[in-house]
Amino acid sequence: MSARHLAYMLTAFGAALSLAPAPVQAEPRAVVELFTSQGCSSCPAADKLLAEFTKDPSLIALSLSVDYWDYLGWKDTLALAGHTKRQQAYAKSRGDREVYTPQMVINGMQHVLGSDKAAIERAVTQTRRQATVLTVPVTLAVSNGKVTVNVNSSKDDRGTAEVWLCPITSLATVMVERGENRGNTMAYHNVVRRWLKVGNWTGKAESWTVPVADFSNDKDGVPIDAIDSIAVVVQGGVSTSPGVMLGAAMMPLR
Repeated sequence: MSARHLAYMLTAFGAALSLAPAPVQAEPRAVVELFTSQGCSSCPAADKLLAEFTKDPSLIALSLSVDYWDYLGWKDTLALAGHTKRQQAYAKSRGDREVYTPQMVINGMQHVLGSDKAAIERAVTQTRRQATVLTVPVTLAVSNGKVTVNVNSSKDDRGTAEVWLCPITSLATVMVERGENRGNTMAYHNVVRRWLKVGNWTGKAESWTVPVADFSNDKDGVPIDAIDSIAVVVQGGVSTSPGVMLGAAMMPLR
């Protein structure tokens, strides 16, 4: 891609973002993260279920492709090594060492089989009983090619948390040519393309602004025009030992 072409796309994208709606107050009941793989024959059912969840405005449903099945003959085109590390960090935090696909992690606390809708709903209900889950209001706003994240203050002790922005591709289709899903065209929804840490939240009201141009992940070959949504999570703990989801929001970029 030429520098002129990239500059044109960023200018057009920024213009479109300047027309985005006003900030959206997020009141989700759960953040659900599906660890999946194009090389996993058990994953398509979970991928379809996640697609259903993306239509539920009370859920922030994210697809995180992992790379540890690549050795079976097909390199996952959406996988990030960071997703594998995140899944392993969750297992370490829980103390159960359970790392598999398809695995759904709910509100940073519980994991269940990613294709088991009833188990996922139970986990959502159970995690909501914890006093701190998704109790910190978070808003997103887009203007002039920049995303602003606002995290409210909390009078109660929530501990420190990390604030992460996730550029998202709302729909990606992949023709799998080898491996367990050979010959199938797979559809993936709300695919997380990158994790950008914008700061730490310590209980006081905070605000951060990030240029949309930073969402492109050159290392993994993710073009800027593949990003059409954005999610933010305020999560207790640290990336190597993630904890409960304290707040979250999601909105389209265009």
